[in-house]
Amino acid sequence: MTSKITVRQAHWGTDQKQLINVRTRVFVEEQQVPSEIEIDGKDVDCFHIKALNAENEVIGTARMLPTHYIGRMCVLKEYRQMGIGGNMLLYFINYARQQQTKSLMLNAQITALPFYQKFGFIPDSEVFIEADIEHIHMTLSLAD
Repeated sequence: MTSKITVRQAHWGTDQKQLINVRTRVFVEEQQVPSEIEIDGKDVDCFHIKALNAENEVIGTARMLPTHYIGRMCVLKEYRQMGIGGNMLLYFINYARQQQTKSLMLNAQITALPFYQKFGFIPDSEVFIEADIEHIHMTLSLAD
């Protein structure tokens, strides 16, 4: 494994197979999320990003809905704890600032709460269950 990781915009039309592969490995196989929940038909309308290793293989992905919701953020198990998720989140934050977006939102798995808090996301809901996993809604204000 190498530390040469890049994060860039993905395009659903051309990158769909690789993005679904990563999401299936993380959400469906690891976390037991039913595939019919994971692939929800909203991807075609989303802004997608991908993390690539030195061999140009997709090792992480996430999407942002037109409503500025970040979701489906995941990194393959063997590449975790390397800062890739943070780089992906910063990509969205920088993109949103360029678009003059006022805030970003997401539904964080409870175990990821501290990760998102490091980037300024604030929990603003009660805990709720989504795909049999505890989540909490979080918002990051980008207003100056």
